[in-house]
Order: sequence, then C-alpha cells, then structure tokens
Amino acid sequence: MIVAQAVALALALAVSVALFSRRAKFLYRLIRAGKPAARFDNVRARARAEATVVIGQSKLLQRLLPGLMHAAIFWGFLVLFPTILIAMIGAVDARATLPWLGAQGWYALLVDVFALLVLAGVVTAFVIRKVQRPPRFVGSHLGEADLILGLIAGIVISLFLWHASQIALGWNDYPASWAPLSSAIAKVLPEALLPYLERAAVWAHVLIILSFLVYLPYSKHLHIVVAAINVYFGRTRARGRIEPINFEQPEAEVRFGTARNPDMTWKQMLDTMSCTECGRCQEVCPAYNTGKPLSPKLLMMAMRDHLLSEARTPIVPNAVIDDVVWDCVTCGACVRECPVGIEHIDHIIDLRRNLVMVESRFPEEAGTMLRDVDRSSNPWGKPQADRTQWADGLGVRVLQPGEAAPDVLFWVGCAPAFDERARKAAVSTAKLLQAAEVDFAILGPREACTGDPARRMGDEYTFQRLAGENVQTLNGAGVKKIITTCPHCFNTLGNEYADFGGAYEVVHHTEFLAGLVREGKLSPAASDRTITYHDSCYLARHNDVRSQPRELVDAVGRAVEMPRNRERTFCCGAGGARMWMEEKRGRPINQERVREAAATGAETLAVACPFCTVMLDDGVRETGAKLQVFDLATLLHEAVERGKTT
Repeated sequence: MIVAQAVALALALAVSVALFSRRAKFLYRLIRAGKPAARFDNVRARARAEATVVIGQSKLLQRLLPGLMHAAIFWGFLVLFPTILIAMIGAVDARATLPWLGAQGWYALLVDVFALLVLAGVVTAFVIRKVQRPPRFVGSHLGEADLILGLIAGIVISLFLWHASQIALGWNDYPASWAPLSSAIAKVLPEALLPYLERAAVWAHVLIILSFLVYLPYSKHLHIVVAAINVYFGRTRARGRIEPINFEQPEAEVRFGTARNPDMTWKQMLDTMSCTECGRCQEVCPAYNTGKPLSPKLLMMAMRDHLLSEARTPIVPNAVIDDVVWDCVTCGACVRECPVGIEHIDHIIDLRRNLVMVESRFPEEAGTMLRDVDRSSNPWGKPQADRTQWADGLGVRVLQPGEAAPDVLFWVGCAPAFDERARKAAVSTAKLLQAAEVDFAILGPREACTGDPARRMGDEYTFQRLAGENVQTLNGAGVKKIITTCPHCFNTLGNEYADFGGAYEVVHHTEFLAGLVREGKLSPAASDRTITYHDSCYLARHNDVRSQPRELVDAVGRAVEMPRNRERTFCCGAGGARMWMEEKRGRPINQERVREAAATGAETLAVACPFCTVMLDDGVRETGAKLQVFDLATLLHEAVERGKTT
C-alpha cells in the first residue's frame, strides 16, 4: 500500500512539476529577452521593500477590509507552507510526519488558527466580489479569481478534514488539545468512514495543491509567483524620475521607447506579469474617473496579453489604442496604489517616446507645444527676453555671467514668467524673500524650460538638450541651492538633472517659506478665511512635500481638507503635458477637482503649483464655483502685510 501510494505521488509530482516548469521556462525566456534595466543596486532598500510591501502587506493594508482579507490569506499560506510537505509524507504513510515540526503542539495551534483565517479571507473575498462588487473589478478576469478562491478554500477545508480524521483515529503526532478546531470537527465525523475519509482528505489536499501549482503560471494569479520579485526590483530612486535614453551609444542600440514587445525592458515585462487585476490603480486614476479610455489596470492586462501571445505587431494600436497613451496625466496615483510594484508611468512614457520620436504621431496641439519648447525654450512660444517682465519694478537681481552666486537661486519657471495668473505667485514669493532679507537672484533670459513637458510628452531628445543647457548654466554660475514655485521644475531639477551632471539642493517655495515663518523672519497674521488646499501630484505624491504647505495654510487662515488629499490627492489635469492638450474625451479633470473643493464649503482654493493655478482657475470659471484660487505664496504675502498693520 505504501509503495503504491508513493508511486502515485511521484507520478502526480512529476506531471505537475513538468507542466509548471514548461510554462516557467517560457516566461523566463520572454523576460530574459527584454531590454536591460539597471535594477540591481541599493540592496538594502530593496530588502526593506520586500519586508514592508511583501511580508508586511503595507500597500494592501492601506484599505483595511480588503487588505486584512489578503493579508490573512498570504500570511496564512506562509504559516501553512510546511503542511504541504507534511501532507505529502502523510499521503504515502498515514502514520508518518515531518520530523520534529509535525509533532509540535504549538505548530498545530498555528495551523488551526491560520487555516481558519485563510478560510475567513476567502469568504470575505467572495463577499467583496459577489455582494459589494466594487467598480475597480470592471474588466478583471473574475472567473479566474473565483476558481483560485475555490482552490484555496479546497486546500484549507481538506486540511481541516485530514487533521480532524487523524485526531479521531488517534494518528496525530501532536497533542490533540493544541488543535482545538480540528478536534471539534473530529467529534462530528462518522466513525465508520474515518479511515477512508482520512485517505480521501489527504489526497484531495495534495492534488488540489498540485493543481494550484500547475494553474498559477497560466492564469492571472501568476502574480503569486512573480509579485515579490517585481517588488524587489522596483524603483529605489525618486518616484517622479523618468529613466533617460542613452543617446551616446550607437544609433542601432538606442532604445526609442516601446513599439513592440521586444522593446520592453525585462522589468516592464515583469510588471505586466505581476498585475493582480485588483483595480486599485483604476479606482484612483483621474483619467478613468472622468470617463476616459485609460485604465492603468486594463493597460497592463492588454500589454501582458500581447506579450504572452508573442505577437510581432506594434503595441499601439493593436493592443493599446492611441487615446489611452495620451490620456495619462503622469500623476503617479496608480503607481502609489499598486501593491506589486508596477510602474505604469514608465510604460506610458515609453509608448509615447516611440510615437513621438519614431512615428511623429501625437495630438496636434501637443505638436505646437513641442515646437515652441524647441524653438523658444518655453511652451508659450514667447521670447526669452520676456522672462523678467513679471519682476518689473520689484528690484529683483538678475544673475549675470561671472557674478557671485546668491545664497538661493529663484528658478521662476515658464508658467510664472509667461502666464498672468501664475505670475502672481512669483511676485509674492519674490516680495516675501525680500521681506525676509534672503540673498536671492534669478537667471532671467538664461533660464530655459526644464524640458519637463517635452519629456512627459515623449520627446526625450528635446528634454535632454534643454537639460544639458540648463545644467551647464547652473554649474557655470556656481548655484548650490534653488527655490522654485513649480513642482514640475522642483522634480526635474532635483531628481532628473542628476542624470546630466546637476547636483543641487532644490527646495519648493512652500518648504522655504514655511521655514522662514518658523524662524520668525516672516510674521503672518491669520484671517478667518476658510481655505482648502489642493496637493499637487508632483509635490505631494512624487516628492513627499505635504506638511509644509499645510503649515502655511494654518498660518494664514482656517484649513478645510478635501476627501482626496496629501499623497492620495486628485490631479488638476495638467500633468503629463496635458496642460497643452484639449480634453476631448470624458469630463474635464480640473472641473472634477473644483467640484470636490467647492463641496468643502471653503472660500479659497489654495494651490502650490503654477499649473494647478491655471487649471483650477479655469475649472472655477467653467463650473461657476464660488471659490477663489490663490497660490499659498500670495496668501502668505497678504497675511504678512496684514500682520504689519495689526
């Protein structure tokens, strides 16, 4: 009998391992064929991500109920993993078990408790999917998820039945009192069927596990195998940074974004295979939430299906339509929510790079912006000589070649220099710096666009040209510290220029001004004005600047928070170069955000970004909301002036 069961187990193992290995070999071959990606540095940070995101389930637990559900199943399987080996030993010899561990009462208790937690997690998952039916699951393969949940339930139920029948027969090596749940089930099992039930339960347990193993690499639950790997190889540098293209290598080797499957990096291929179809990214996407074709989840699913089919056709438009590529505002909400480390923005930027630089295919109005950036060094197409008009009469020092660098360089940015509404923030910031007696200067006509709009649009070549020119100017001027009102400039100067030889301390104006208030160099007098603050995506989410703007709000008025705030803010609609593109699909993102702000009942909508100023001011006009849009610098300057009079 033992020999026959050993042969049966060996055959089952051989078949399942062969089927699993065949698929695993295919997937490994695909990933190995991907383009290089530098993801082997910073081992300490990667290990920390494994501990917190994978073992600790930190991202999933951001949403308590589904997070606890998934954590119960995941942690349960970690604890129950040795029972697989114990069950295989028991399937061959009912009286044998794993040496030492199989006889430990404390482990039997852990198995009972965590098996129950897994079962509770499965039931909760079914309730969420079948009763609650959250919209984030729209488009997911729900049938596959149901099958997987059924298999997990089968694994746990068969484990309970096996342990209960063992206890009833007296075949357990551990003290039965340490397994209260299994002991309770043992009391209600029919005595006459116990030997048959024990054999049926242990073999059902083993065969369900092997079926689960075989099914995984062929299903969307492949993430169970690869998600931990994907998290380990996730981004360890700044979240707002985009990987540069190396134009210095031979032209045949330059990777101009992604056109077909072989153009993807191995990390991007791993991204697609890691998608759990949970829809958390879809739920927070501004484009999807305003009725546009883009869903980060469906994008990953489409790219995964295209990759696994080994199709040789271009990804756009065969797997992903053009509108999906251009709808993205690169706000990073999807990346932040993803529990398995998928970097959606990188995929979209690479698709854009190919369309722009290889196929010259992009929205018409975006073409106008790219031409203006290339020819005039700013998206407005204005002469560089006009860059200092905002400062007329303020006595702001324009740094000339050969002059000593100031303590702080004020990087104005294109929007404050050329847009009337955004200009107010620059004027207020300059006046506040003067009031605090800060030694600062501006570059004036020598300041060019950072290149952020071109890069986000996919024109990497123009971005790198502008980056090189600006870095040369800044380094030549001996600049060490930069302050800017623009979160996009803040991100580019601080995170992306490092790839081109720029190394500066870059401070957002809200950080700098909050410091001046704390130090007593600025003394604002708060008013009764109610203020709701809009977090810029590039400030709060990409670069973790969230507390200092709120310090300023508290210093000038009474704060009222919007539901979506801080790192979970909702985009104004300007990111990803969308500021220069018409919203022809769905509802305008800026209007959606303005309605949320108006619903707070606040009088003032405070911002800390010139793009947000323009977009939300437009939204107020278009919706008729009873709100005034001001940059925090403007509100602070008013409060400082008010303080002087009181």
